[in-house]
Amino acid sequence: MARDADRPRRTTLAGKAGASPAGAAPPISTPATGTARRERASTAADHVTGDVAAPDAAAQSSPPQSQSSPARDQPGHRGKPVWRTNPFYIGFVGALGVLFAYWLAQGFVQARSIIVLLVVSMFLAVGLDPVVQWLIKRGTARGPAIAVVFVGVILAFVGSGFAIVPPLTQQIAILARDVPDYLDAFLGIDVIERLDEQFGLIERVKNYLSSGELARNAFGGLVGVGRLVANAVFNAFTILVLTLYFLAYLPSIKKAAYRLVPASRRPRVAGISDEILRRIGAYVAGQVVVALAAGIGTYIFLTVLVAVTDAPTIGQFEVALALLAGLLSLVPFLGATISAVLIIGIGFIDGVVTGLACTAYYVTYQQFENYVLVPRVMSRSVDVPPTITIVAALLGGALLGVVGALLAIPVAAALLIVMREVVIPRMDTS
Repeated sequence: MARDADRPRRTTLAGKAGASPAGAAPPISTPATGTARRERASTAADHVTGDVAAPDAAAQSSPPQSQSSPARDQPGHRGKPVWRTNPFYIGFVGALGVLFAYWLAQGFVQARSIIVLLVVSMFLAVGLDPVVQWLIKRGTARGPAIAVVFVGVILAFVGSGFAIVPPLTQQIAILARDVPDYLDAFLGIDVIERLDEQFGLIERVKNYLSSGELARNAFGGLVGVGRLVANAVFNAFTILVLTLYFLAYLPSIKKAAYRLVPASRRPRVAGISDEILRRIGAYVAGQVVVALAAGIGTYIFLTVLVAVTDAPTIGQFEVALALLAGLLSLVPFLGATISAVLIIGIGFIDGVVTGLACTAYYVTYQQFENYVLVPRVMSRSVDVPPTITIVAALLGGALLGVVGALLAIPVAAALLIVMREVVIPRMDTS
């Protein structure tokens, strides 16, 4: 009875599913028929959505894949990322970075002299550019203006050489000739006389000077002197050529440098850079004015001193001493003091009155230069606090000698401009 009762129910369920017509046996489901049904259902869904793909297109375009080789491991696909926290990777990359930094440092040290020449030439070109601009504003074309300025620089170099080298050579020859007389004068001192009697000190010094060993040890002999002169001439010629090149192409160099900056920041960077270059040019012009004042003032004073006191030593080298005072005045702080001490010492050689007169002049001139001349000349060029100026000059002198001391103050002024215009406003708005 129970089996007969279940038959209509099964027939109804089968009729609802639409499995088979009446009186037919229900279809047997196999894996093949299940796959066919799924394919027909997928094709019907694609027809409904309108996304019908060509049959077997994917199978023809892509090679069969096996379970052992996934798609991401096939050629042309991205693999696993590098394990950047691997100790071996970190050590290897770090070692490469250290070696590259060491190579750069060695290259910088070996090319230091050339880099210094380039920096000095660019510095001089930026300093001479205001003179060129002044001539251009007066109606002169840029080419003739550069030629006039460059001829003036060459004449200044040549004039300084002719004024300093011949008197210096003459004085060295006179000193070498009179050294024995100077040594004999020391015999009047009791301590030196006893040392000479015990060790023959004066005689040994005379023999050492007359043998020529001093010149060989100091300059490496004739070859060393020739090499020194050749290096000096080569460096001077290189600076002149590079200065002329930088001066002629300074606008093009600035435009090319500004194009390396993103367009959105280019006007800001150009404005700050032009201000830095303007102040460097004003600083160079101001230093030249101070040096001219020191040189001309020294020459006038020494001429009057020789006419009044008849100082023989100063009379022979008054032009060279004036040029030396002007050149040393280019070095901040220490240059004027060194020239003053040198001239005062030479003045005392000619007599006490001459030495005291030189001391009085330089004490007075230092007050005039420090409190009148320099503030008026430098007020529009660099606005650097005195403490930073002293520290910058000392650091520059320790790193690059006289060249570093000359470049230190404008570099400090440029850094202060960047701090005031970029760093401090950003800190205020952060």
